[in-house]
Amino acid sequence: MKIRSRAAAAVAAAVLAVVTAACSSGPDASTEPDGGPGGLAVSHVHGLGVDPADGRLYVATHEGVIAVTRTGEAERVGDTADYMGFTVIGPKTFLGSGHPAEGSGGHADRGLLRSTDSGRTWKTLSLGGAADFHSLKYAHGTVYGYDSTRGLLRVSTDRTTWDTRAEIAATDIAVSPKDRDVVLATTEDGVAGSTDGGRTFGAGSGQVLAFLSWPAADALYGVDPAGGLHRSADGGATWRKAGTVPGGQPQALTAVDGEHVLAATQDGVYESRDGGRTFTERLPVSSAGGH
Repeated sequence: MKIRSRAAAAVAAAVLAVVTAACSSGPDASTEPDGGPGGLAVSHVHGLGVDPADGRLYVATHEGVIAVTRTGEAERVGDTADYMGFTVIGPKTFLGSGHPAEGSGGHADRGLLRSTDSGRTWKTLSLGGAADFHSLKYAHGTVYGYDSTRGLLRVSTDRTTWDTRAEIAATDIAVSPKDRDVVLATTEDGVAGSTDGGRTFGAGSGQVLAFLSWPAADALYGVDPAGGLHRSADGGATWRKAGTVPGGQPQALTAVDGEHVLAATQDGVYESRDGGRTFTERLPVSSAGGH
């Protein structure tokens, strides 16, 4: 068991390193791939969501936000900035973070961003130049953000002022849809839990996962470093494998509801409508860019 635990921790640490390195700077046009629908460059995915305004899939990438229709057409909806922690919080309303497009100026770390036109334009609401959120979750009218610049969980009820909470080395966070004080974080040792709103966390343990999504009290999803999709009905106490996301190394995970799951891996964005048992590709991803 010790050998397996060390191996799992090593893989999880590798995922953490890849995710961190992939997001450390803005896009480099000299290394962007040319692949993707309509010549769109998609080298690394940071976030996924469905806009209730039009039902389209939105993909936050190292090269901007891309909208994908139900019939497979894809378009970049705004600039080519690197959009990091990303979440859809309402019709046409997205939250994000990240880095500016190459040569566009501005803070290297853009803090909390908001778009009210489905990703076409963005405004920094707070922490510009001071935070780079690699994970953003919106629950109970509150924004929970994992700031990778300092390894901190930050929480805001008004998107302007922030409460700094625990310091933790994590790749992703999730918040219970039933209890605002229950927060989970993925670490190289397993999932770490908090029952005080992220002010303190227990040690990581159990299932080693890269990303989490918690759309319903009895439907917590996690994807492991090899692309295995796991589901917990008891808040992460126990897990069962629901399926496998094609393509291996995961890049993002969003469960829209208990059965509708979106996941990105190193070679594509995939969608499941049956709780992860089967997946269909929605957008190809090229790993040639090395981001």
